[in-house]
Amino acid sequence: MKLTSPAFEHGQPIPSQYTCDGANHHPPLTISDVPREAQSLALVVEDPDAPMKVFTHWLIYDLPPSTQHILEQEGSLGGAEGVNDFGTRGYKGPCPPSGTHHYVFRLFALDTRLALPEGMKKEDVLAKLKGHVLATAELVGTYKRG
Repeated sequence: MKLTSPAFEHGQPIPSQYTCDGANHHPPLTISDVPREAQSLALVVEDPDAPMKVFTHWLIYDLPPSTQHILEQEGSLGGAEGVNDFGTRGYKGPCPPSGTHHYVFRLFALDTRLALPEGMKKEDVLAKLKGHVLATAELVGTYKRG
């Protein structure tokens, strides 16, 4: 399984329009090679360089396994959005307090739908997907405020 973005290459800077210094839209993503037996997808976007803990910027689950693109500003993705560490649902982009931070987009192909309500926390989603992961993909971007 692969996760890429037309906006930035793996390991490269995320354009500022996808951050708190820009429009704060989620970047467009492309998903390919999802296992045939997948019943749903989950996406977690985290900053492992945050000072207090691994900080969650975006959490989506129960995306259809047929999803090939997540377009910038796309409203309805066909899945459920969990609560990020800003305390809201949806995407909140990079906004590091200092230095260069890494932003890890992790995609999970699952052999089931999680069937969780909107607004779940990352810990609950990760606990529920245990034992159901068929494949994973990762895309990492960096960001440093100017």
